[in-house]
Amino acid sequence: MSSFSIFLALILIVCFLLVLVIMVQNPKGGGLSSSFGGDSQQIGGVKKTTDFLDKSTWVLSSLLLILILLSNIALDNRNTNSESKLLDSSSFEETIPELPQDIPLEIPVQE
Repeated sequence: MSSFSIFLALILIVCFLLVLVIMVQNPKGGGLSSSFGGDSQQIGGVKKTTDFLDKSTWVLSSLLLILILLSNIALDNRNTNSESKLLDSSSFEETIPELPQDIPLEIPVQE
């Protein structure tokens, strides 16, 4: 298994976790803490839930960005086989079609 495949699997896991964390949050600021009856003076750490969700969103999104950059570095660019002959510089001369040598200078006009 190549390192790119490992990074790809990690990216998928982080994306799934990021979707879960974002879906738990409420866009109005209530989120998970409001479902527990959270008030700003609630005892038991429910107010801390929004802080945890905010921090986990930032951490997961930063981790996703880092994994994407690392997967780009891990991508195997040593494969020199190109699918197009035009991109391959060694066979460039072979792809140029030869022009006919006897091109008529005047086009005959039919009457």
